[in-house]
Parts: sequence; C-alpha cells; structure tokens
Amino acid sequence: MKHLLTFFVVLTACCSIQKTAAQPGSPNYEFRAVWVATVVNIDWPSKKTLSVADQKAEFIKLLDMHQRNGMNAVIVQVRPAGDAMYPSPYEPWSEFLTGTQGLAPAPIYDPLEFMINETHKRGMEFHAWLNPYRAVFNMRTSSVSPTHLTKTHPEWFLVYGDKKYFNPGLPEVRQHTAKVVKDLVSRYDIDGVHMDDYFYPYRITGKEFPDQKDYLKYGKGMNKENWRRSNCDSVVLLIHNIVRTVNPHMKFGISPFGVWRNKSQDAMGSDTKAGQTNYDDLYADILLWLQKGWIDYVIPQLYWERGHRLCDYDVLLDWWNQHTYGRHLYIGHGIERAGSNAAWRNPNEIPNEIKGLRDYRTTQGSAYFSSKIFEKNPLGWSDSLKNHYYHYPALIPTMPWIDNSAPAQPLFEKQSNNMVKLVYKGDEKIKAFGILTLTLNTEVKFVLAQLVQIIPADKTALIDLTKVPDSKNKRIFAVSVDLDNNVSPMTELK
Repeated sequence: MKHLLTFFVVLTACCSIQKTAAQPGSPNYEFRAVWVATVVNIDWPSKKTLSVADQKAEFIKLLDMHQRNGMNAVIVQVRPAGDAMYPSPYEPWSEFLTGTQGLAPAPIYDPLEFMINETHKRGMEFHAWLNPYRAVFNMRTSSVSPTHLTKTHPEWFLVYGDKKYFNPGLPEVRQHTAKVVKDLVSRYDIDGVHMDDYFYPYRITGKEFPDQKDYLKYGKGMNKENWRRSNCDSVVLLIHNIVRTVNPHMKFGISPFGVWRNKSQDAMGSDTKAGQTNYDDLYADILLWLQKGWIDYVIPQLYWERGHRLCDYDVLLDWWNQHTYGRHLYIGHGIERAGSNAAWRNPNEIPNEIKGLRDYRTTQGSAYFSSKIFEKNPLGWSDSLKNHYYHYPALIPTMPWIDNSAPAQPLFEKQSNNMVKLVYKGDEKIKAFGILTLTLNTEVKFVLAQLVQIIPADKTALIDLTKVPDSKNKRIFAVSVDLDNNVSPMTELK
C-alpha cells in the first residue's frame, strides 16, 4: 500500500465533519438495507430442499416484511462459495439452492432474475453480494460438483482451516473473478455489486496462510504483507473498472470488518483494541479504495454495542465519518446480536445507533445483518423502524460522481373526486414520483419538505389527494425521481 500520509490534503478536507443532521425529522434520502445471506441457508432459502414455488413465496414474504419495515434495498448473496444462485456460464448452481451443487432448480427458473424483478416492483434496490475468495465453505460437509473450479483447476486453490479459498495471489484467479463480475453486470439489472469482509481469511491462531510459494514467484520485491494487500487492491480496481465500463450507473460497494487499524498500530487508526483488523490481517486497505474512488460506498460492520470496552460503536462511528473521502458511508448494524448480552438486551441499542449516525452529514444510512432476525421482531425493533425511524419512506442517496442531472418537473392534470394525474414528459428516464408535504409558510425546498410516498412509475400515476399521508393543513408537492434517485424541482398539487 502507498502510505496514507501522501493524501494529506484529502484527509484534511474529510476530517472537517459536522455533527449536524442534514434534514430535520425523517430524512428524504437514506440508505436502508438488509443483508440476505444464502450461505448455509442463513436467510434464504430457509432450506436446501424447498420447492421452486416455496423459494419464490419465501422471497416475496421476505421482501414484503422489509418493505413494511421501511427498507429500500436488499443486499442478496448470489455467489456464496465459488458457485451461483443463478445460471452462470462459469460456476455451478449453489448447493444452498437445491441441496446439490451443480443441480439446477426444477422446474428450471432464474432465481436472480426473479429476485431482482420482485425487488424492483416494490421500488427497492437490489445489490448483488459476491464472496471473492471463498470456494468451499466446509471441506467435510459441503457438496462439491465435478464442474466446480476446485475440481477443474485445483492449482488455483489453497486450504486454510476447514475451507478452500481461491488463491488471491494468482493472476488467473483475478481474471476469473473479473469474468464472473462482467457476466453478472452485463446480464442482470442489478443496482450494485457488493463484497463483504472476507478478503484474506481471518487468521487462525498458530496457522499461516499457505501462500509462500506464490509470494516468492509474484512478490516483486515487496514484503509479504504489502504483496497480499496489493492482490486485494488489484481485484477491487479490476471490479471497479468492469462496473464503470459495462454500466456507468451501477454502484460498487464493500462492507469491511469494522476496524481499519487500531491506533496502537497506526496514528490514523481508531481508538480501539480489535484482535484483528482489515489492514493487518485481512489485507483489505479499505481507506485506499475510498481515496482512489474505486468504491462508491462503504458499510463498515459496526456490530459492537455502544460503550463496548474494546471496540465502541460511537468511537468507530466517529472514526469512519472522518475517513469517507467523499464516498458514501452506511453503517452495518449487528441486529442479530439481540439478547446476546446486557447491552443487546437494551431495547434502545438500535434506536440510539440510528440517532447517533443521523447526527453526521457524512453518514447516509444503514444496513442490518441479517434478514432472518427481523421475523422475530427482536426487542420490538421491527416495530420501532416501521412506526418511528422508518415511518416515512426514503430515496437511496444520490451519488453525484455517477449522475447529478435532475429530471424534468412532473406536470399534473386535475381529475374528479380530488384525484390528480401526474404526467412525466422529460427525456431522461424516471422510475418513480415522490409525494411530499410541507408545512404552511415554509420555504419550498426538498430538504424542508417531508417525503411521504414513493410511487413507482415511468410516465403517469394517479394520486388521491385525500389519501396522501400526513397532509392535513399542509401543502402537497410531487417530484420526478430518475434512475439514479435525482429529483426534479417540486410541483405543487395542493
């Protein structure tokens, strides 16, 4: 890695954060996502043996639940272990879909296309989550197809613990990953490509990752730690370039482990005492990727509670807000920890985390691990999101480096019985109309109004003004929302 002190000017600008909410009340722009893990059937499908009809019904039920809770995005694991939850020309069907790796669902269908369509129907974004290096989840119990790359190219893999990993040091592995990503972003209408914290594996005490031979071949004079980091840098840059070339409007984000480095290891590090870190153990230099603009968003996994003695949520929230480098920061919440200790038995833990992050202009939202826990409404948090924190809808935050052009203002035609027909005649495609309310005698600004409805549409929509939420004694406005969530000037309807 090129040391971060060379980026002093950028760092100085990024450290000037303001702990002031960007908008009073419920924000009109906020990322609200849930991770949907498919590995070992954590979230979906619930079992390897589900019928196609049951798989579809489960996913629809899952989406409806999260939509009711106010979520606007799902991050779905589509490549859990060198396999695919969709028909891939490069990797076999996942065992977590049918029970046997390489076995297609019957009757045949494309689960990814189905999930994307159902997600978009609800006005939500779909981010496809890939694991870059995990190849066999458990060498003792995993189903491994004869067509899996561990069988056809065994020289590409290393064994560490009870798992097999793609060897990050091999150029052939990087090129294969690039082919998988290019195929995915070329064929599917996904909104983002997403990778998690599993770059080099978490260290196993007393065991060294067995890549010495490859380091001697490819190290080019670097020490081993820098060489490993450069391997991760290379695959991240490769994916960034593919996404930007194939679909310049698509996002690329990463959800790393919550600690980049401890302050004891680096003056720039956080005031934490994490046993392992991104930079030193997983060889993921997330700050470099943010500085270079290789990723569009970061979701650090801040799964510790507020006041944790080693890794305090509030300390890390502040640290990450000082190191966004102009990219989006969303916070990963460990909602699955509900009930695990005294702090996670406190019903105010998640609400206080949300309130804390909303104090920063440089934080644009949240993601929750993982989907399944919401079925139990832990500590009433589903109700809390639905009825309070996410009571009003929110648009996914815009990324001006991708697109910052506003669509045309909607027109409207008055109909009978307090109905209004919204009409869009602009050249730029839109995906929805937003309906907002504004208190009387308030300046007409999007940030001062409250978004109360998002209506998926590309040309027209009918609105019953008597049914607009929270509109008593308020003015009602409409905006056009383009594919990148930019909004038009406001049109007053009432």
